[in-house]
Amino acid sequence: MELSILLEYSWVLLLLIALEGILAADNALVLAIMVKHLPEEQRKKALFYGLAGAFVFRFASLFVISFLVNVWQIQAIGALYLLFIAINHIFRKVAVNKEKEKNKEIQEKKQSGFWGTVFKVELADIAFAVDSILAAVALAVTLPNTNLPQIGGMDGGKFLVVFAGGLIGLIIMRFAANLFVKLLHMKPGLEIAAFLIVGWVGVKLAVYTLSHPQLAILPEGFAKSPEWKITFYSVLVLIALGGWFLSKEKKELPSAEESNGNG
Repeated sequence: MELSILLEYSWVLLLLIALEGILAADNALVLAIMVKHLPEEQRKKALFYGLAGAFVFRFASLFVISFLVNVWQIQAIGALYLLFIAINHIFRKVAVNKEKEKNKEIQEKKQSGFWGTVFKVELADIAFAVDSILAAVALAVTLPNTNLPQIGGMDGGKFLVVFAGGLIGLIIMRFAANLFVKLLHMKPGLEIAAFLIVGWVGVKLAVYTLSHPQLAILPEGFAKSPEWKITFYSVLVLIALGGWFLSKEKKELPSAEESNGNG
């Protein structure tokens, strides 16, 4: 039994790392645009201060949400929010004109100095943290309990796996985002797949909510049943494989010098 619990926790942690990596790459692009107008030294400091604040916020918000995670109304709000950000991102990715992104970049260049930029990075990091924490909690709530003492209002093992996923996400955003950006350029379908997974995680949290004893729309044990877990992870793997194999590989973008030479 202990081995099966360890394997399940390891699988969820690996899934969180992969999901955080893809989302962090997208977030890192936004942060790069925010600090682009600063000198290089100030750019690094702005990102560092922003990410340090995000780390504190992640830990504090995870501690708070651990007390609320068993309240079905909070679960329902979390499920709806995850579904919303998934649908909204995919719609914008597919339907919105690229000119809006260019206008946003131009607008960002007109922003104020160092501390104003730090504040904006802080707010962006907090927004990213909310998304990833909700997704991580939704993945963790149906894990079996461990022998670890509770942290906040959550089983210690669940808390640690969510916290570890979030911490690794921050590290990826700070140090390994370039690798994921290149991967997203090669396989652009992975970004849509990542947000489809976020939406599917929202469905998982919705199922967990509907099986809450106070609602009992679904049988109480359904969200933790082997049948549902197999269904959930099978669909999740299919989404990930679809994002990988259905992506048309892009060649490297030409450099500025090559573009100018050809123009």
